[in-house]
Amino acid sequence: MPNRPDPRFVALVSLGGGLGGVARFALTVFVPGAVGVFVINVLGSFLIGVLMGLVPRPLVRAFFGVGFLGGFTTFSSYAVAGRPLFLLLTPVCAVVAAFVGVRVTR
Repeated sequence: MPNRPDPRFVALVSLGGGLGGVARFALTVFVPGAVGVFVINVLGSFLIGVLMGLVPRPLVRAFFGVGFLGGFTTFSSYAVAGRPLFLLLTPVCAVVAAFVGVRVTR
């Protein structure tokens, strides 16, 4: 029999993802276009690093990290909305931001 995911994990990721998507949309109202996508991805990556450095509980990480911040960051659309400069800067800055987030919390 295959392993089934913990229903609490699935529910928390789903709820967090929905809320993260709404937060992303709200931020793009104030910072539209490629710059907004860049800001969202770098900020979200930094917050993921902070979360991983501070929170040891798997269900909290599921809600905020995988769910909320996964829904908030929008790497799937940065290629569509981005200009060539942002296509290079976004992943580089996002990785640096996540690293800084972890380092700040340790």
